[in-house]
Amino acid sequence: MSQTTLLEEVVQWSKDTCRLEVKSVLPKLIISFRGSLFWEEHIHVLKIITDMFLPHLSLSELEDECFSKVLPKVGKMFNTLMEEITNQVGGLSIQNTEIHSFLRNILQVMVQVLEVLSGCVRHVCSFEEAPALDSIRSLPSCILKVLRNTFQHCKESGEVYCGRLSLVGDLLQGLFKEAYSLQKGLMELMDRISLENTASEGDVSDIITVIHSLLDICSVISNLDIALHANTWKFIIKQCVKYGSLVEERLRHGDITSCLCDDLLASFHSCLELAEQISQAGPQVAHSPEYKLFQKTAKMCRFFANTLVHYIKEFKAFLSKSCGRFHQLYLQIVSKFPPSLCSPVLPSPLSEELNGAALVPMDALLSQLLPLRPFAESVLNPSQQLSPETELPHCLLLVSVMGQFPSHPEEALQLWCDGSHFPEDTPRLPLFRALFQSFRRCCMERRVPVLLPGVMMKGQAQGNVTLHHHVCVMLCARVASLPPEHFPLLERSLLEAVLQPDTQTALLATDVWCFMARYGTAELCLHHGLLTAQLVMCVFHVICMELVERFPPSQDDNLPVWCHILLRALSHDARQRVEADIITLTDTTVTNWQKAGCKLGQLDKNKALLSLLMVVRGVSPEAECGSSALTIISQLWVAMCPSQVQSHPSIQCTLKLLLSMSAILVKSFDPQVICQALVCVGAMVSEKCPDDLLLAALEFLASLGKVFIPHDSQVLYDSQVLLYDGQKNVTNHEEVISQSLSSEDTKNKVVNFLSKTINAQETAETRLERLRLETPVLDRHNIILETNEKTPCPKRARQETSVEEYSRYLQTAESSLRALQTLVEGHATDTPDWVTSRLQELQTLITHISTTTEP
Repeated sequence: MSQTTLLEEVVQWSKDTCRLEVKSVLPKLIISFRGSLFWEEHIHVLKIITDMFLPHLSLSELEDECFSKVLPKVGKMFNTLMEEITNQVGGLSIQNTEIHSFLRNILQVMVQVLEVLSGCVRHVCSFEEAPALDSIRSLPSCILKVLRNTFQHCKESGEVYCGRLSLVGDLLQGLFKEAYSLQKGLMELMDRISLENTASEGDVSDIITVIHSLLDICSVISNLDIALHANTWKFIIKQCVKYGSLVEERLRHGDITSCLCDDLLASFHSCLELAEQISQAGPQVAHSPEYKLFQKTAKMCRFFANTLVHYIKEFKAFLSKSCGRFHQLYLQIVSKFPPSLCSPVLPSPLSEELNGAALVPMDALLSQLLPLRPFAESVLNPSQQLSPETELPHCLLLVSVMGQFPSHPEEALQLWCDGSHFPEDTPRLPLFRALFQSFRRCCMERRVPVLLPGVMMKGQAQGNVTLHHHVCVMLCARVASLPPEHFPLLERSLLEAVLQPDTQTALLATDVWCFMARYGTAELCLHHGLLTAQLVMCVFHVICMELVERFPPSQDDNLPVWCHILLRALSHDARQRVEADIITLTDTTVTNWQKAGCKLGQLDKNKALLSLLMVVRGVSPEAECGSSALTIISQLWVAMCPSQVQSHPSIQCTLKLLLSMSAILVKSFDPQVICQALVCVGAMVSEKCPDDLLLAALEFLASLGKVFIPHDSQVLYDSQVLLYDGQKNVTNHEEVISQSLSSEDTKNKVVNFLSKTINAQETAETRLERLRLETPVLDRHNIILETNEKTPCPKRARQETSVEEYSRYLQTAESSLRALQTLVEGHATDTPDWVTSRLQELQTLITHISTTTEP
């Protein structure tokens, strides 16, 4: 019997005939199917096999008698159909009826293939007993390949058909609908299958293939159909959990969690976009299509978030490589909610719905991740680089970690609070140190300031609080329940935060430290020695003396140490010794410099002057140290040459220190010294000079107050600066400003400031932009303070010519002699006798120099 005759005969058979002839005819039909050359014949034979003979095979016969022999050919045929579309679609047009009809026929055949596969699934599901996986092994793999190709084709149809989609749109819709139904049926079938713990390697591999194939399909259908996408994910997670111990070591955990994170972020960002569109459209949108789509998308967002949390809970032991991604996911989502500066402003209903869909699940996510070492290493990584938008979310993440400690075992607390200990460990900061560093980096958020919900108090409504307040309350709450063994690291973190240059971070650490001291438990107090104050004082005294012995301030090399120590904090004996040594060393240094001719090249005594400044800040002018410091400073003022202030950086640095010390001791200076200081200030501000020097000058001028300056003393009048003596009781600010400042813009700003005139307030956007520009400048300044980094030094000045040297030394001598003249004339009756002899010696020296220079 020929093939054509067989097919013509078979189609006339009844069910009973098919059942009786299945064993003899089915192999012939399969051979006919595999040997067919045309699609129409392929699909015709395939439908005869599945519709007429497949129902008469038992469950155990399906794979060997039919599926394994037919389905591989079905997959190849489907791929060939896809290739034909790709090859012929370029000629598709309404005028080209041949190509149009050809492509429609191909799509119809593809739909029929999907229908045939759906029929196979329905037949397997018709058995009361659950099928064994090895009895249908070829069916899932074939279906999954066909489904992926189908969904991919539907997803790319806009590009494939290039504006001619309407010519085949109805068939593409039918194709997608049939694929949707086929996948649903396959997932129902797989749900009926169960594997025992003794399942074969082949069965486990098949389950893994199904899960991973559906994972690949998820990436294709994410934008095609919300329900199908969600149901596919539900099935994947269900299968993973169902066969947990069998598949956990072979699942692509990284790919699964990465796809979940991507889908969560995609739905979240879609929600944000829809919410912004709705808020711009106005309040009457409760029943609009956009709002309904927003609700569906928010539901998907919540679904993905909860699914991710569920998967992490089940397979956290296998997710170490994904913890960095989870960290970034948390930051990305939290950054889009208040109080983040980049969060959109949304109406309350939309904000609350989005909050429940994305933000609330983040707490559950954090709870699952908190015990994982890789997650702690990612969050506490000392070298991580965060974008400005995620600095605040990272800080809030650390605060949330602290808040979750009570619900976790002690091991989690140790993991986060202790930091890394060994070189082979992944670097990990202690939590409290990381929190202070993160708080410090939230500079702009603190300056705005952003507000967070405060703690609910009895009888009081919940209010908003600053970031400082929020972090402080949470820190203190955690400190109150912290086991004593964690306090050494906490104290180290607090000390580091107190000493770093950011003022508000230091205040936060101080607040927490004060809380520890005032409200600590008896155990805590005992741990810190608060009940053994006398012992602490004795130990402190010993430490102070040890510091003085090891770094004696009488040695020049040790002065950099004492420049940064608050002398008032030392014990009385140690302080007296340090002050005396610094005064003696400074006096010796300045005297040697004067004896050497006050050469500018040797004016490198700023270490000594900086240490002297620390002394001056801690003593009264009447004290012996204060009197000695006053003498040294007066001598240096006399030696300052105003004309050289601008040209020599060494003079500027010395002048800055002199101004800072003089501001403290100004009321004890002779008027002539003050006048000399004012002359130097005038020379300094007449040209551009460094900001820190200007600030020191302002500090000095502000300290003058009502210091009495005699009428016959020098008064400075300059085009840039105007100083009036202290006897003038009333100052006309406008008149002084008009004479002192040349820039009209600057004049107006100063007048407005003095008049307390409020300028037009900045808009929120303008203020944020200004803060963004200022933040890196402040950060850079703090880094310089913290690392003692020096600004790039100017190139070394060229060697002065002999003429310039003569002029400079003569100016210095003339300035000093005129200052001495003023001093002598003002105190003619009590001028020391040795002054006359010294002047005679100088006269002899001048005569000698004059004689030497004669030709």
